[in-house]
Amino acid sequence: NCINNMKRRNTPAKNTILNLLKNAGNALSQEMIEAEVKGEMDRVTIYRVLNSFCEDGVTHRILSDEGKYYFALCLDCHDHEHHTHDHFHFRCVGCQKVECLEEQVTVQLPQGYRKESISSWVTGYCAGCS
Repeated sequence: NCINNMKRRNTPAKNTILNLLKNAGNALSQEMIEAEVKGEMDRVTIYRVLNSFCEDGVTHRILSDEGKYYFALCLDCHDHEHHTHDHFHFRCVGCQKVECLEEQVTVQLPQGYRKESISSWVTGYCAGCS
């Protein structure tokens, strides 16, 4: 369970946001979360919770091709040694849904280079919009 990996105390705001991310099944932006909680918590609280989730390995932050941040649950957050986010992301131009694609991406770098992470985007129409 991802919530067990958090290094900070559990709060109602964290539970609410974690449940939103779990139930969504795809990445959400801060604005999407803010619209869902409808004044239950302020923007600063949402921002702090999302950042703490990223620091604790509960979520990962995705900078989209349109310059907006999305947050997705980390599926293998219990395995920090092999934890990676080297995958493509898909953004539907119809419904704006953002999803992590399963396939890991590898890139052959020149000798002496060291990879930190890989993040790339595919845009198009999801199954529901095509």
